[in-house]
Amino acid sequence: MNSRITVSEDEYIGKGLELLKKLISYKSVMGAPEENAPYGKECAQCLSFAADTLRNDGFFVKEFDGHAVTAAFDERPCELGILCHLDVVPTEGQDWKSDPFKAEVREGRLYGRGAIDDKGPAAAVITAMRMIKDSKVKLRKNVRLILGSNEENGSEDMKYYRKREPFPPMLFTPDGDFPLITIEKGMIRFEISGGYGSSLISLKAGSVINAVPEFAEAVISMTESSIPLFNAEGVTFETAREGEYTKISVKGKGAHASTPSQGANALTALLSILSRLPLDDKTHALMESMTEIFPYGEYDGSAAGVKCSDERSGGLTLVLSLAENGTFKADCRFPAGITSDGIISVISEKCGERGLSLKAILTSEPHCADENSEMVKTLLNVYEDITGEKGKCLAIGGGTYVHDTENGVAFGAQWSEENNMHGADEFIGLDEFKKDIEIYCEAILRLCE
Repeated sequence: MNSRITVSEDEYIGKGLELLKKLISYKSVMGAPEENAPYGKECAQCLSFAADTLRNDGFFVKEFDGHAVTAAFDERPCELGILCHLDVVPTEGQDWKSDPFKAEVREGRLYGRGAIDDKGPAAAVITAMRMIKDSKVKLRKNVRLILGSNEENGSEDMKYYRKREPFPPMLFTPDGDFPLITIEKGMIRFEISGGYGSSLISLKAGSVINAVPEFAEAVISMTESSIPLFNAEGVTFETAREGEYTKISVKGKGAHASTPSQGANALTALLSILSRLPLDDKTHALMESMTEIFPYGEYDGSAAGVKCSDERSGGLTLVLSLAENGTFKADCRFPAGITSDGIISVISEKCGERGLSLKAILTSEPHCADENSEMVKTLLNVYEDITGEKGKCLAIGGGTYVHDTENGVAFGAQWSEENNMHGADEFIGLDEFKKDIEIYCEAILRLCE
């Protein structure tokens, strides 16, 4: 830890873990809007708790009508902004070993929804700011922590915030990977609709659009014995009679939509099963068409005709993530140098040829920050000095909380792909949390002293 920090490191890390446990206890999944709670009651309560905590710590706090909260060392203009989010993705359909909204420490890890995305990193930043403040370090430049509550569902919180305050000229978020992310792929979210007949009673899969669904089920009007086995690595399926109907349940493995190959898509596996059953013509056509465009095990968009790649940002990914009867939703991440219009046009034509309708419900072009900025150089030096490893700029499937900013970058806090972000048993390692605090403390000191 930096020699300017005079408070007890162990004491403040302990306080930081207690703060994280409290943040996790709020089920801050997007809900129905209420007065002063635009993203639901739990999101607003979590944000309000953070505001009260920071105010009690002696920071200069401002609240933005349930959209965001900011905390700075004092009332001076801020030159560094650190952007974190306190909203999380749902846990329905996931197989957790413990209550996802009651943090539990096991074998050197703290488990809970939001532990790595993004409540754990937020708690690490707050702890670093507490240590600097209580060590009475005088910063030449002021710092503004910006806490939002709608990152997982379009970042409407930041649109609201930016109409009232601009971001500081230097901006980073602990909402990605180490060492540092400067390039994020573009993103498109689709809705695809098609008709189905009487053979399909119900079809449901997934809980969020930006994750590989780990569970899917369908109820159909046919006998259980008529269903052929589906053998594919990573998924299992069960059948059960429900009166005159049969329920087919498929279990796969969840993963973030930006890294879909780490998962096993229960929905596309289920569609593959249904496409081979003797259902009515209309239902069979829908299942067959969806399987042709989204075959099980494929995530590069080949079947949809949009496979492409870029040397810096890698290849396109395409994930069918949600289903509700005849309506499906998909997540696409595309590389730098490609536009959303071209991707939408090709997939729309593919769908049209099969009698399906498609509409884009969200589009975001690729984000590229200046790799040669003084902030980027400083953050990479911090990473190298503390870890002893070479720092470098990364390109990812995106998107982080700075995706729609001019030159924001993502600086941590994920050290590997093992943290189960968006999946069951999401966690942050206790050693990782301690290292995060040291890194963010050093980053603030170097950028602002």
